[in-house]
Amino acid sequence: MISTYTAKYAKIPSGYMGQIVEWGEVVTEGKDIDECREMLRDALQEMVLAYHQQNKEIPQGNLLIEPIPVEVNYVCKAA
Repeated sequence: MISTYTAKYAKIPSGYMGQIVEWGEVVTEGKDIDECREMLRDALQEMVLAYHQQNKEIPQGNLLIEPIPVEVNYVCKAA
C-alpha cells in the first residue's frame, strides 16, 4: 500500500530542514534541498519500519494543504 505524505522545508543556516507534516517526528536536515528531500524520504521509510516492528499505528497521509491569502500591508499595530 502506498500513502502520500506532505513534506515541508525551511531554509536554515546549515542548509534545509525537512519535516513530514502528518508525522511531526519525522524531521531531518540536508546541505541543500535535494539532499534534505532524499534524507527525509529515508527517514520516513525508517519510521514506517520502526512503527511496524513495534505494532504501532502509522499516521495517515493525504493531507489537503492550501494557501489562504490575507492582506498584511494595512494591518494596524496594537496600541
